[in-house]
Amino acid sequence: MLGTSCAKDIDSNCRGVNPDPTRLKDCLNRNQDVLSPQCRNAYGPAFDAIQKRVAARSAVAKLCARDVAKFCGGVQKGDSGKALECLLAGPRGVSINCNKAIAEAGYR
Repeated sequence: MLGTSCAKDIDSNCRGVNPDPTRLKDCLNRNQDVLSPQCRNAYGPAFDAIQKRVAARSAVAKLCARDVAKFCGGVQKGDSGKALECLLAGPRGVSINCNKAIAEAGYR
């Protein structure tokens, strides 16, 4: 969404800015008066979506801890990459909250 709507604006107004969400958002806010209308309309919702995704990814480990213990016995505690691989491999019976967290985090 952001790339489609704001690529030219980012190239023109934010050259050299580290493209992490916070710095990019700050740059677009500072240059709001010269942004194209489509970028002005898109960047707020795009950054809101990014923040929701970041929060969801942080929540996956907590919301899926019991499912990892139940279905992924060989995974060491703290190895979130392997735990996610195990859960995505499709064990039956993964909790609704864990499935929802995985989907909201964009892993599925």
